[in-house]
Order: sequence, then structure tokens, then C-alpha cells
Amino acid sequence: MAPMATTMDPPIAPTTTVGDHPPVRSRRHRTWRGPVDDPSWARPALLVLLGASALLYLWGLGASGWANSFYSAAVQAGTHSWKAFFFGSSDSSNSITVDKPPVALWVMGVSARLFGVNAWSILVPQALAGVASVGVLYAAVKRWYGAAAGLIAGAVLASTPVATLMFRFNNPDAFLVLLLIGSAYALLRAMEGASTRWLLLAWSLIGTAFLTKMLQALLVAPAFALVYLVCAPTTLRRRFVQSAWAFGALIVSAGWWIAIVELWPASARPYIGGSQENSIMELVLGYNGLGRLTGNETGSVGGGGAGPGGTAMWGSTGWNRMLNGEFGTQASWLLPAALALFAIGLFLRGRAPRTDRSRAAYLIWGGWLVVTTAAFSFGKGIIHPYYAVALAPAIGALVGMGAVDLWKRRASMWARAAMGVTVAGTAYWAHTLMARTPDWAPALQSAILLIGLAVGSLLVFAPTLKGRVGVGLAIAACVVCLAGPAAYSLQTASTVHSGSLPTAGPGSSFGGPGGGPPGGGPPGGFGIPGQLPGGPGGLGAPGGTTGNAGGLLAASTSSDQVTALLQADADDYTWTAAAIGSNSASGFQLAADEPVMAVGGFNGSDPSPTLAQFQRYVADGQIHWFIGGGSGMGGGMGMGSSGSSAEITSWVQSNYTSTTVDGVTLYDLTT
Repeated sequence: MAPMATTMDPPIAPTTTVGDHPPVRSRRHRTWRGPVDDPSWARPALLVLLGASALLYLWGLGASGWANSFYSAAVQAGTHSWKAFFFGSSDSSNSITVDKPPVALWVMGVSARLFGVNAWSILVPQALAGVASVGVLYAAVKRWYGAAAGLIAGAVLASTPVATLMFRFNNPDAFLVLLLIGSAYALLRAMEGASTRWLLLAWSLIGTAFLTKMLQALLVAPAFALVYLVCAPTTLRRRFVQSAWAFGALIVSAGWWIAIVELWPASARPYIGGSQENSIMELVLGYNGLGRLTGNETGSVGGGGAGPGGTAMWGSTGWNRMLNGEFGTQASWLLPAALALFAIGLFLRGRAPRTDRSRAAYLIWGGWLVVTTAAFSFGKGIIHPYYAVALAPAIGALVGMGAVDLWKRRASMWARAAMGVTVAGTAYWAHTLMARTPDWAPALQSAILLIGLAVGSLLVFAPTLKGRVGVGLAIAACVVCLAGPAAYSLQTASTVHSGSLPTAGPGSSFGGPGGGPPGGGPPGGFGIPGQLPGGPGGLGAPGGTTGNAGGLLAASTSSDQVTALLQADADDYTWTAAAIGSNSASGFQLAADEPVMAVGGFNGSDPSPTLAQFQRYVADGQIHWFIGGGSGMGGGMGMGSSGSSAEITSWVQSNYTSTTVDGVTLYDLTT
């Protein structure tokens, strides 16, 4: 192992080789084909990978319509009001915000301002973030482990079903993943020469990721901090000083928006959705923070309370949660292999120096995977299956690095045995996951198992694995390991997804720990659909000839006649209508392109507005219509909910006459 740089050493030379891995080269050693020492196939293979990823994420993207109308409505609001844009308001009159920070909304909002509010302008940014994620992960892994490892890592991420889902959907997860991969890349660069600049960038990206989904972004922080503090090639004192600066960068990048919102007078900004006290810090510490782990999520849909038979409201927790139920088919296809290769990689570096880069790389990606998996597996709060997309980059990196490490040692019987067992075991696990949908592609299920066992056996018993035979076996191993998730990804890309709880793949059977209904909703709970009909006229999509008031997790739809009523004299009102719950309001708002108040926020459980405030709005002539039939959880079912939504509904029903238009119940609050 080549000696690492210290604080007194000159910067790493452009051609320095780290262990048995490729050199880290500067820009002057690059050509239009890539680094001069890259194999001739590396750049074409990367272009094929990125092109295939773009095709997978972009093809037929508009079929999902508004996808998650909850966020699409907020994007639309941001195109009408810069105030709504900054705060992430659900409507342009700024009654309440969404229950997440707005970084992802800002990207979609810029796109919608440039290209108009439509399905493509809202969804394409996520698809491009997906392609960028594959590219940055390739660059991060390739930097220390070579092009083959980078390509494997990128291919694993691109073909993970839940990644395909999230990169074709408008939840914040796509940008969360991109920012975290970028942070890992910057940390690797910082490790090369103890660079303060790159270290600050790494933690600033984590802070920006915090402004997409809050606590989930910080799950990588423990591993990143410890690896740099222990393994960086500089003195202990400098490592501590640099880490202090990095913590400051995290606080500034994650906290600037939080501070502005907290200091802004509450009377001059929208209500903070997801909170019960109109406080952004309540979201940081509770609903989107530690409450996800403890289950104490004030105002959430059921919180961490017990469900039927004493089961936790969001499914049973335990070490195997990511392997069972809906979670298993989302991202766990190569999870066992990644964990095994992580252990092997650390074993191989058991006596390496403190500054060994290979061990640091394993600890960075392995720490990411272990901590995030543990948080999802044992968290008692709201954790949906699509959250598992955060595991995919770490799985890809560990598989890519581990495969290259074992391949370079294939002359040893133990390395060939490890490769063979890993490939055969991955094929068996893929067959097990696919067997949860026995009627879907049964021939492929059998082929993956049989070919995987055969390739695994050949890897073990082939004595040298040299030349074309070795290359052929390596390619066959990659193909058989990725065939299952790739097939599920293709099925996901060909399926319309809408609503708030989409899931990847053709579905699964729900037995054993971690099981639950499709979409990861509460087991045996409220009968909430996870994947809903979409496209024109479907739930959560624009258009349709019959109205639908929507519900907790499904967006409303508005007929032409209802839309015309909402648009009539809309300029005379602050809100053209009010509805219980954000999803009930979102479809009508998107159709009419006029602000619709989401009473109670996403769950219908936030005290915004109170009954007294709502009565004042009505008395001042600020709301035209009240839309009945929404099914938010504001009637007291939400943990700690105020019940304001139920009070408002009761007051409207007692004092105003309803009329039904195309299946939608409306109350004219001006008569």
C-alpha cells in the first residue's frame, strides 16, 4: 500500500496509485474519451448506461399525469406566487405549506415556470436527477476502484425498482438521493488529500438534502463523520478542526431556511403543514424528525399507535423488515450480497494502515447502508416502502467494489467460492422475491434461479477464469444478478402511478413480518390504496368527466362543470374553495388553476384554520365554495389532531345548503 499524504506532504500526484486500484488523475491526463488509462470500453459503456437510464426514466413519463398531486399542486402554487414558492405552500394564497421542506419543489417550480405547469415539466426534473445520480455514483466508485466497479454500481442503482419509481415520480426522494450521492463523492475527494474545501462541500450537500426530507438526509452523517475523523490522511488535530468546520457547514446549509421560517412572523406566512403549533421546529424534531424513529409523531395518521392485534401502525419492525412485505421487492434484491461484500471488504483490509482508502470507501458506503437500513427496520413511525430508494446507492457501490476486489483475487479458491456463493445466493433471493407474484413472468423466475446456480458453480470451479471465458462468466454473473430487479423496473416504468403511496413492481403477497397492504399503508387499517388508477380521468390525474372528492391518499378529480364553477368569479375571492385535506384540495386546484384551501393540511389533522378563523374568512367573503366528501383524518383519528377539520365540516353542513355537481358535494359559502 502506497503511503498516504500527511499535512506536511505535497498533494497527491496525478498518477499516484492507491493500493491495487487505478490512479487518481488530474484533468490534464484526460482526453475526449476519458482518462488516458481507462480501458477503451469504459466511456462507451458509461454512455450506454446513462442512455439506458434516461430511456427507462423518461419513456412515457407523462402517462402518470400529476403523479403525486399533493406536490404538483404546491408546484402550481409556486408559479403564481413567489411567497408560495419560497415556503412550499399548498396554494398560491398561502394558507398552509406542504409537510416537507421545499428544495425539491424549488427545482420543479423553476421547471414549471419555464415550461408551464404540466406533467412533463413536473416529472422530468426527477428523471434527470435519476440519470445524474447514476452518473455521479459511477464517478464516485470509479475514482478509487476503476470503471468496472463504477459501471456495476451505476447499473445496480439504475435497475433498482424503487429507484425507477422515484425517478419517475414527484416525491422529494429523487433529489434526496442525488444530493447524498454527491455528498459521498465530495467526501471521497476530501479523503484523498485531507481537503477542507471538498469536506465542506460534502456536508453542505447533506445540509441541502436535509431541506428535502429532513431527518432521512442525516442518516448518512454518522458514518461520514467517523470515517473522515478516523481515516483522513492528516493529523488528529487538523481532522478535529476540519470536522468542526464541516459541522458548521451542515448547520448553515440545513438551517438557513429553517431560521428564516422560524423568525418570520407567523401572521405573515403560511401555516407550517404537519405541525400542531405552527412551528417548523416541530417538524424538524417531531413529524419529520425523531418521531419517525420513536413513533411519537403528533398530528400524523395514527402515529405510532397500535394497529390490529397489537401490530405497530406502520407494520412490524425488526432486522428483516427490509426483506419482507412490500419493502423486499423495492430495493433488497442485492442487499444480502452488499452486506456480505461489505464484510469481505473489511476483512481484506484488516491490517491496513489507518489511512487506507479502500477500507475508508467500504466504511463510507457500508456505514450509509447499515445505519439507513437499521433506521428503516426499527423505526416505529411513518416509513413507507418507497423510502428504500435511499439504500440503492450504497448497495450499488458495495456490490461494485466487492465484485472487483474478489475478481482481482480469483486465482484464490476462497475468492472464487465467495463469488460463486454471492451470485447463486443473489439469484435465489431474486427468485424468492419474484415468487411473491407467482403469476408474473414465471419463466423468468425459473431462468434466473437455474442460470444463477449454474454461473455460481462455474465461478467456483473454473480454475483461472482468464481470457474470454472469464469475461463471459463475469458478464453472465452481472446479468443474472440484475435480471430480476431490471424486470421489475421495466414493469414499474410501464405502469401509471399516482397518489401518495406508490410502490414499484407488479405487487407482492403480504405474509410474515413487515407485511401490509399495497403501498405500505397501515396493516388492516383504513383501507387506503397504495397504487391507484392514473392517467387521464383516473384518481390523481388531470381531466375526467366525473368529479371525485378524493381522500387521504388519493387526489380529487374535477369535471368540466365543477371546474367551471370554481373558476367563475375566482378573482373575487382569496380562495375559490376549501376542502378537507391536501389531496382533496389538490385535484380541484390543479384543474381550476385557482387556489383551494387545504383545511388541516395533508392529514386533515392540523389546526389550520381553526373554526373561528374559517368563520372569519367566510364572513369576509374570502372563500366561495366548500367541497364536501374529503376524507382527511381531521376527525380526531390523527395522533394529537386538533379536530378543527371536523368542526369546520360540521359548521358548514349546519349552516349552508349542499348541492351535488357531477358527484361532488358543494356548499356555496356566499349565500
